[in-house]
Amino acid sequence: MSSTTSPSNPAMAPLRAIGGSFLAASEVVGGMGVLFGRITTRLVRLRFDRTELVTNMYKMGVKSLPIVIITAIFTGGIMVIQAAPIVQRYGAQGLLGWAAGFTTLRELGPLLTALMLSGRIGANNTAELGTMVVTEQIDALRALAIDPISFLIVPRFIAIVVTIFLSTVFSDALALIGAAYAGLAILGVDPVVFYNGVSSGLLGVGDVFHGLTKSIVFGMIMALSSCQFGIATSGGAPGVGRAVNATVVVTAAGVFVLDYLVSFAIG
Repeated sequence: MSSTTSPSNPAMAPLRAIGGSFLAASEVVGGMGVLFGRITTRLVRLRFDRTELVTNMYKMGVKSLPIVIITAIFTGGIMVIQAAPIVQRYGAQGLLGWAAGFTTLRELGPLLTALMLSGRIGANNTAELGTMVVTEQIDALRALAIDPISFLIVPRFIAIVVTIFLSTVFSDALALIGAAYAGLAILGVDPVVFYNGVSSGLLGVGDVFHGLTKSIVFGMIMALSSCQFGIATSGGAPGVGRAVNATVVVTAAGVFVLDYLVSFAIG
């Protein structure tokens, strides 16, 4: 074989790297698609463990409330601090509520909530499932004729999607409260004026629907990636670490890509 076509030819290294990355990404996306199909069949037949669902809802949802509260309130305050110079320059105090509401409901609320919880919920879910795989607990479930998808994956999928959705609703409300009182403290804008701007005709149900649709999509990508990397873990404890890292990276990338696609699709 000539040197120009040799597998060790350095000139071919970038192409091999690109091809390898494409195949790896295709494997992940394909695995997530297959897993989603398996989850959907169980959901349609209502074949999942209710006790496991309640446990995960508490663990993922209720225990995430403190971080959601802190992050949402300060996010609202930060928006007002950044907007303060422009509001003061143009005397646009009446538009402060609209600007904060538009930004929060359509973009920052679902996006920051998903990114914030991906490290806590997504990574933790992957670590739990990965540990079960490497310690052969999932094989033990199969030996006992228990379907791991129905018992472990479907309840976690539902819990993650519902948690992200409800956390987004909660985060939106708290961010607007934080923005309203930051506006009062920094700009002297009365909360009544602020909320009048939020509820004005410039904002509507469509803006709320836009953000909540994103939260559902973000929850689905987080659930699928964390479950897929969890059950595909191999290589012992180091493999669990790699799976957790991959979950965080893929979830973050998926959130931004889907954010663009959803924004483009529904305007």
